[in-house]
Amino acid sequence: MKAMIIEKYGKNSPLFMTEQPMPEIGAHDVLVEIHAASLNPIDFKIKEGKVKLLLKYNFPLILGNDFSGVVVKVGGMVHAFKPGDEVYGRPRKTRIGTLAEYIAIHEEDLSRKPQNLNFEEAASIPLVGLTTYQAFSDILHLQKGQKILIHAGSGGVGTFAIQLAKIMGAYVATTASEKGYESVQSLGADQIINYRKENFEEILTEYDAVFDTLGGAVLEKSFRILKPHRQIVSISGVPNAAFGKEQQLGWLKTAALSIASRKITVLEKQYQARYHYLFMKPSGAQLNILKEYIEADRIVPVIDKVFPLAEAASALHYLEGGGAKGKVVVRIK
Repeated sequence: MKAMIIEKYGKNSPLFMTEQPMPEIGAHDVLVEIHAASLNPIDFKIKEGKVKLLLKYNFPLILGNDFSGVVVKVGGMVHAFKPGDEVYGRPRKTRIGTLAEYIAIHEEDLSRKPQNLNFEEAASIPLVGLTTYQAFSDILHLQKGQKILIHAGSGGVGTFAIQLAKIMGAYVATTASEKGYESVQSLGADQIINYRKENFEEILTEYDAVFDTLGGAVLEKSFRILKPHRQIVSISGVPNAAFGKEQQLGWLKTAALSIASRKITVLEKQYQARYHYLFMKPSGAQLNILKEYIEADRIVPVIDKVFPLAEAASALHYLEGGGAKGKVVVRIK
């Protein structure tokens, strides 16, 4: 099968097309012919070796973390899916590789594709959808009437997060440029901060939650707008000791994360807030929940650009440039 691989970590490590063996499936696996995959920041972070402390891969490595496609074969213990089913999913972190013609995925990480989406639209959902759902439902327990700040509202995660927060009844503030203003407004954002001209931390106050997609100074300033004892969930900040313990990384790596996140720990104490670094978990069950919202037209995919598989390297470079408004998708079939 055709697949896009890297042979070593590095910012300049080439992503190129090659022939790879067809995946083998176990008793609880499903073999899927991939029609489309989407790209996410985790893809270029993996490529550059930025998460090798947390995730260890062998080379050659097929990149890609979510997809849509058609089931072609199922393992002997699989009963929920059959050949011909249209599906979408996010494979577990040890089994990534969606920039390829086929993938073997555990049945628990898979859901039927929303019927009202084409394959490219469906491929844009799993990673950002699960990330946002787990942030809002599992960690923040976002409630009707609460106020949440979602950073980078016109980005791939932000466009989904605004819609889910509104479904949950929250008041949503977001940051965007003039170019992204109409997009985030159409998705339901209640307050839009032009990050090129305004400082969100000087405008917003008494918020219940922050969903951080940027990290760095933006994350640090976000503590200032929270009510006491409220929470920040970040997918781009520094993992802390609590994350190390949750992931059972061992005392050495946990201690290293504690040192690396000292500044965040100080801010937690200063503002009486809680910080969570989110490493999303695959879940076919949660994708089924999102499927219901999508089929009811309560969540609409936002796609910036679609690239063919042969141009996946260009697509990854485009995403890393930071200007995408919505998701970047790779068409495979």
